Amino acid sequence: MLSQKSIQIIKSTVPLLEKYGVEITSLFYKNMFEAQPQFLNIFNHSNQRNKKQPVALANTILQSAIHIEKLNEINLMPIVHKHVALGITPEMYPIVGAHLLGAMKTVMQDDATPEIMAAWTEAYRAVAQAFMDAEEDLYFETEEQIGGWKDTREFAVDRIEEETPLIKSFYFKALDGKEIATYIPGQYITVKITLPGDGVDVPTDKMRTYVRHYSLSDKPNDEYYRISIKKELGKNTTPHGIVSNHFHNNIKVGDVVPMSVPAGDFVVNNDCETPILLICGGVGINPLFSMLKETLVQQPERKINFIFSTHCESTQPFKEELKQLEDDYKETGNLKINLVYSENQGHINKEIIEKYSTINVDQSEIAETDVYICGPVPFMMQVNKDLLQLGYQKENVHYELFGPLTPVLEENQMLRGVKNIIEN
Repeated sequence: MLSQKSIQIIKSTVPLLEKYGVEITSLFYKNMFEAQPQFLNIFNHSNQRNKKQPVALANTILQSAIHIEKLNEINLMPIVHKHVALGITPEMYPIVGAHLLGAMKTVMQDDATPEIMAAWTEAYRAVAQAFMDAEEDLYFETEEQIGGWKDTREFAVDRIEEETPLIKSFYFKALDGKEIATYIPGQYITVKITLPGDGVDVPTDKMRTYVRHYSLSDKPNDEYYRISIKKELGKNTTPHGIVSNHFHNNIKVGDVVPMSVPAGDFVVNNDCETPILLICGGVGINPLFSMLKETLVQQPERKINFIFSTHCESTQPFKEELKQLEDDYKETGNLKINLVYSENQGHINKEIIEKYSTINVDQSEIAETDVYICGPVPFMMQVNKDLLQLGYQKENVHYELFGPLTPVLEENQMLRGVKNIIEN
């Protein structure tokens, strides 16, 4: 617990953080990467280039200052899962703290009084300890489970299937032939690929380890992991996705890829029997398709409405699997799969959600329906607003964010995190 004096001092720095937050975090990353180049292997370089990572961290610091007395109420688990997937260790926290506090002092100059720096040092240590404690527990849990492992484990590509011209599914089996850890539908695995630099973020004569999280797109099984990767094509000044293009252009059956144990807290709750509404756009179908398939196995009587938006039929993955599920569960009347092709139907809106989400659900059940959303951030923002207007409860709406995460509370502030933007 922080002292009352430190809490008051940290709250007094809110105007400074609103003014200098991104400048502080940008300098922090620059200085840390120069002093600790091995940390470059942990972060997504494109998120540094487009400022998503510095902005996300600035949001975190600002919201922590605003709600410093409620620090124990912030849900750390999304970031804890990411840290475990990345292999973050306790030894890294003092290094990060030194560079972060150093950047704060450099940017704020005379405003960074000894009292302010002492209070923020106390706060950082408290937050770091909370992360380290939670991560220690999760490391133990993931390693000790049946088929679990620590750090990375080698998996070989068993087969590759083309879902669409831009999406391929890769099936991985453990190279050592031993058991693999199960997972909860909605979780992801983390791959680590060493490649030459792309010439944009990393020079072409330098090798760099690229880390990417990919949602598991099939129901849990004891034989393989499946991830379905969209080939990210560059636009204007945005370069091609270096890892997604490597998978599409170079990875073949038999190739070996190191990966971390499945992680993530965006998961379906199969312990309750309330209706489920799954709404996804584009490649955001992956975690929700896993949820759909497993829920049908575990709870075949549970009411499920599945709404998927994509540009047209040729961009729709899992065509045959979706059709088979529809045929298999047609007689129960509990499953409704609804495809929205934006090319001729427009994007998902309130009218479409209202039409498709109540086919097999009574109006009285809307307030208790569990909703899961995944897709581009603008898509999720609009869907979330529409859902609330239709009577779905905020606490029942769950979503997955791609890219940097920010553990923020619900209040709106100047530098709101992506999570707040979606909710408001």
